[in-house]
Amino acid sequence: MNKKAHLAGIGFSIIFGFSFMFSKKLMAYISPMGVISYRFLIAFLAFEILRRSKVIHINLRNKSNWPIIIVGVFQPVLYFIFETYGLEKTTSAEAGLMIALIPIFVTIFSAIILKEKPRILQILFILVSFLGVVVIQILNPNDGFEINYIGFILLLSAVISAALFNIASRSASRTHKAIETTYLMSFMGMISFNLIYLIQLSIEGNTMSYITVLSNLNVIGPILYLGLIASIFGFLLVNYSLSQLPAHVTSIYANISTIVSVIVGFLFLSEIITLYHLIGGVLIIIGVYGTTRVNYLINKRKII
Repeated sequence: MNKKAHLAGIGFSIIFGFSFMFSKKLMAYISPMGVISYRFLIAFLAFEILRRSKVIHINLRNKSNWPIIIVGVFQPVLYFIFETYGLEKTTSAEAGLMIALIPIFVTIFSAIILKEKPRILQILFILVSFLGVVVIQILNPNDGFEINYIGFILLLSAVISAALFNIASRSASRTHKAIETTYLMSFMGMISFNLIYLIQLSIEGNTMSYITVLSNLNVIGPILYLGLIASIFGFLLVNYSLSQLPAHVTSIYANISTIVSVIVGFLFLSEIITLYHLIGGVLIIIGVYGTTRVNYLINKRKII
């Protein structure tokens, strides 16, 4: 059993679980696209400082970088664009359910594209984990469901983009190190989202706010977390895990982020934990453990 890869899966799920809270805090001062643009700006600047000071080594010369460019197109570029505008047209409950579909799509795509076919038991455990997210989201009294077909299509596009990112990163790991993939992801995110955000501010006639908003001390901490911890370490752990484990195994860890976000909301945002949170959390954990346990048994001996 590759313990480091599984620990990486747990690590990125915890990091992304906390990122929901910091994103909420930032959106009180900055638009969703602004949050993403600052996030990847900080991530790339930090990466570049580390690269130029030779703390990390990134070699993108003398080899084809198309594999990791494709990774960057799906995640962060397409995923965050579709998710950001999809969230504007749907409730967080509907969005949470849609995002929970990612492991299912990853399972389908990995079987078709990568020929990594999960066992029947793994499929069942993936569905159990998805059911856990369903329980938490559907029974949330704070969020209803509003059918918005444009929002649904945008979120479905985000789900497909995230699933294809998992496949592309898994494939790119054959030619590139996880840190090289993550570096290019931060670069592509920085260019794409800052361009979009600056165009938005220009249209609104408020370009100077791109700089002035950073004078607010309330935004510095959350931006640093999203940029340094989530965008660098979070995606680095995702890409490392994908380089070591089948895509459908790595993707299932993402559902743990739902549990983490509930706990974080209880501890820091005075949100309530109820019985349905506990039931949903147990189902998620069973699904994640079962999926990874079957993968371990597959590596030890063939099982059906």
